[in-house]
Amino acid sequence: MLLAGESWVTTGTHIKGFDQFATVTFHLGAEPLVEALKGSPFDLKYMPSHEAQRDFPQTLEGLAAFDAVILSDIGSNTLLLHPDTWIASKRTPNRLRSLKAYVENGGGLLMVGGYYSFQGINGGARYHGTPVEEVLPVDILPYDDRVELPEGFTPVIKQNAHPILQGFEGVWPALLGFNEVKPKAGSAILATASADYGEKPLLVAGAFGNGRTLAWTSDIGPHWLPPEFAAWPGYTRLWRQALEWLVRAR
Repeated sequence: MLLAGESWVTTGTHIKGFDQFATVTFHLGAEPLVEALKGSPFDLKYMPSHEAQRDFPQTLEGLAAFDAVILSDIGSNTLLLHPDTWIASKRTPNRLRSLKAYVENGGGLLMVGGYYSFQGINGGARYHGTPVEEVLPVDILPYDDRVELPEGFTPVIKQNAHPILQGFEGVWPALLGFNEVKPKAGSAILATASADYGEKPLLVAGAFGNGRTLAWTSDIGPHWLPPEFAAWPGYTRLWRQALEWLVRAR
């Protein structure tokens, strides 16, 4: 499995009267998923965003080394603008097109929600109208698609019998937001936001060519996914069963 994204750098300026200084901190956001997959059959390669710009596979042959690819909080520009193109103006493969070919040939693709997933904050993730949107089971809005719900919402399960959702009991913990999308015809809406938020899609499954695709429109970690959701036993079950389905092991 290849997980690309879920990292960021934060800069801060500290002003103390006449004096000031700057700080820089680096953060990883996928630790809950990494922990959930420990001891599982899944060998996860975690490629933070700054590494993915350079090292994310450029070709179908490179992607074929992985059974599934997870894109989480990584904008399309990071995949489109390899340093050879961005800095040296060299022609390089279009990695969004390579991902489409990868799925068409039998690979699995999961997009996880976030500020730089789907269309993202201020429309900055920019997956609308791309080859990645073509393979996903949802249509992406052409503008900022975030739905911020600081009060929290409870996921509603729509298809308990689906292999991804088997074995769940009781009420799921609350989530704090998601990216709004539109399910495509023929896709399976497995879970949604609650009725007071329009039952908008949360988990959608589909297929493209010989491959399978999933859209989870909330986070896999902070901030839309609170610590109590990550600590819930169902978190591990959800992602293990989702990946099993994605690679046809379930």
